[in-house]
Amino acid sequence: MQYVLLIHHGTSLTTERTEEEKKQIYAEWAAVNKTPGFTGGLPLTTPENATTVRVQDGKTLTTDGPFVELKDAVGGYCILEADNLDAAIELAARIPSARLGGAVEIRPSEKFW
Repeated sequence: MQYVLLIHHGTSLTTERTEEEKKQIYAEWAAVNKTPGFTGGLPLTTPENATTVRVQDGKTLTTDGPFVELKDAVGGYCILEADNLDAAIELAARIPSARLGGAVEIRPSEKFW
């Protein structure tokens, strides 16, 4: 089954870090990237750069900024092909944002058509 891992870190990654801390985070990500079935996504810019789109009464409406609060903002995503949710949880726990004040939301993919 495929799982999408939504990486929430809000402002936790903007904290000043020492070079040693940065190296540790990069090493953790390097290990995650080598996990079988893992497909890295893209890191996202800060929520302030978002544009939210809605369609109401056939008209496209845009709003600057995110729809959710900054502390809940998605900072990136990745895809994991895994046998079960337990495997996805194990990988999510290794993503640095999960221990640096953020969270990793796991959602199974679903085929609509």
